Amino acid sequence: MIELLLEIKERVDEQKLLSAALNPNEIADFEKRYDLIVAQGYRANPPPESVKKRGRKKQGKARNMLNRLSSHRHEVLAFMRDFRVPFENNLAERDIRMVKVKQKISGVFRSTRGADMFCRIRSYISTARKNSVPAFEAIKVALDGKPIIPEL
Repeated sequence: MIELLLEIKERVDEQKLLSAALNPNEIADFEKRYDLIVAQGYRANPPPESVKKRGRKKQGKARNMLNRLSSHRHEVLAFMRDFRVPFENNLAERDIRMVKVKQKISGVFRSTRGADMFCRIRSYISTARKNSVPAFEAIKVALDGKPIIPEL
């Protein structure tokens, strides 16, 4: 599955330079291969026999992953259909990581106001970076009373 997803990503990156979408035949081919891999996974990981009589049966990690890949197929392959969707969500994770690091180091924010100010500053710097403005420059112009306001 990893190899297929990376192959699709490579093809999408190539196609981004030429057009706004993949060829519908390519999309269908990738989806078919995706479904085959999920089906192979189900065959290789049959549901375990349960001794329990009540509740849901335990599936195991591999089977749970297959269930998610199967039920969220559209979301997993969204980057292939819409080039605006990123392949990974690292940027979103990076945006919240600083707050978690701050909490780990100091334990807590001392006040709600302090937490609010920290989040506002981090949000401003993140927005500046996403708009190709260096963080130091963004802070400097903000302190001069002319904050960067990105265009929509």
